[in-house]
Amino acid sequence: MNWIILIVAGLFETGFTFCLGKMKGVSGVEFYLWGVGFVICTFLSMGLLAKAVHTLPIGTAYPVWTGIGAVGTVLLGIAVFHEPVSFARLFFITTLVASIIGLKMV
Repeated sequence: MNWIILIVAGLFETGFTFCLGKMKGVSGVEFYLWGVGFVICTFLSMGLLAKAVHTLPIGTAYPVWTGIGAVGTVLLGIAVFHEPVSFARLFFITTLVASIIGLKMV
């Protein structure tokens, strides 16, 4: 169950970086609404991470949480913010995913 909590925490990490990306191009009320989304996602991400490490080793949980957030952020950047796609980016994201899976397995 705590692995599921950790995965959801990583998705909320992706959520707060998405909110930061959306804040970049707006102003006024919309800026503050995305800011509220950022705070909520940050709070949920950190809270769920704290819950997950009650039973998971911090040395495994933290890198997995960070990796999920990093991979999710890169993929959102490509899909939503039209960031460039290159072989090198995809290669290193793939190695990051492989490393996360490796940490889970050991």
